[in-house]
Amino acid sequence: MGAGASLAGCRAPAPQAGIDAGDIAALDHTRIAGIVRPPGTAGVAAALQRWEGAVCIAGGRYSMGGQTRAPRALQLDLSRMDRLLWLDASALRARVQAGMRWRRLQELLDPHDLSVKVMQSYSNFSIGGSVSVNCHGRYVGHGAIAGTVRALQLVDASGQVRELSRESDGELFGAVLGGYGGLGVVTEVELDLAPNTAIARHARRVSLDEYPDWFGSEVLADPTVVLHNADLAPPAFDAPVAVTWRRTAAPLTDARRLLPTGARYTREQNLIWAATELPAGHRVRDRVLTEGVLAEPRVVMRNLEASLDVASLEPRTRRVSTYLLQEYFVPVAAFAPFARSMARILREAEVEALNISIRHAPADTTSLLRWAPEPVFCFVLYHKQRSWQRAEQAAAAWTRRLVDAALDHGGRYYLPYRLHASQAQFLRAYPGASDYAALKHRIDPDQRFRNLLLDRYLPRA
Repeated sequence: MGAGASLAGCRAPAPQAGIDAGDIAALDHTRIAGIVRPPGTAGVAAALQRWEGAVCIAGGRYSMGGQTRAPRALQLDLSRMDRLLWLDASALRARVQAGMRWRRLQELLDPHDLSVKVMQSYSNFSIGGSVSVNCHGRYVGHGAIAGTVRALQLVDASGQVRELSRESDGELFGAVLGGYGGLGVVTEVELDLAPNTAIARHARRVSLDEYPDWFGSEVLADPTVVLHNADLAPPAFDAPVAVTWRRTAAPLTDARRLLPTGARYTREQNLIWAATELPAGHRVRDRVLTEGVLAEPRVVMRNLEASLDVASLEPRTRRVSTYLLQEYFVPVAAFAPFARSMARILREAEVEALNISIRHAPADTTSLLRWAPEPVFCFVLYHKQRSWQRAEQAAAAWTRRLVDAALDHGGRYYLPYRLHASQAQFLRAYPGASDYAALKHRIDPDQRFRNLLLDRYLPRA
């Protein structure tokens, strides 16, 4: 069937023939067959039954290495699939369509004084995309989102609708969580929720060597803690600023329930520019931002802190530079040695790093392509990179050094970002890849579900 043919059940325009698809990084594009935007599971199933070629899946497009696209593939854009299907407030559960953004779900939960249990630090991402990358956030005691997903609806390559859970086809359920859309289209997600409580911010500096023990006794062992991260700032990356949010009965310092959508973040964008472009810009960042966090009391509702907007991190333009993420996971005992190795590599490569954010995650016992086979510290690198090819080539070289450092310390790296790791590094980091490939061969024998990540790394069954 050609790209211009009608797809019954989608209630959307026929796919446009031959268009370029990209993502938030804005570094490259892929020529795809077209895009359809189904409103629900029936439309997805109809598209898969009528379209004969390869398929890729898109939500918010915040991945950075082609995880939502493949050459000549039909892209299923799930952005229209944003309905709340049901909410059980007493059981702390909800079921949503997979294209819904976290920010939309927060609007629907907040009147019930409920919150998302685990999500990223920012609210712009789609829920289906978050499940497909097995995301995590700053939620202490709760690591990967896999631990809070109760059930999934998946449409497979034949258009069959499957209901998955730990009890119903648990093998496929675990493979879809963090499976990057290679096994089918996630159309519905059932999630655990949490109460929306007031939380107070506590910030302090901790030494690098003392941080793991301090975290274990002062954060992980404290049942009142909800959120935590620590920031390492350039150029030394050796003085963690630990930020902990604890449940509190204190009066709110900011009475807003959620941050407004569509707000302008000129101040934040100017601060990012200054930190990366001005001489000693990191000192500007430290004086304006870090000292403010250390000194300013803040008490807010959990949903307000969870409704952060990625626009506050965006550059004013990506024509000259782009802003990217990387992430590495290492066992708790390897925290300080890896932190020093990472800092050395970044300095030697003259990486324009804005900061490294540290989180913690317990072991993930659900997903197949798991990034936390044991309790880990997560190092989230936020850096600025010029938009030309030479900068991309340099980034590939120092990224592979960081991947090796994580692997040598018994850790892993995260897959939603630029595809700089070698296949040997991927297979070393994700030993479950061969089992994933075998399962994919069984349920998608024609390899219809594709993207640049899977094309580059997945072993051929």
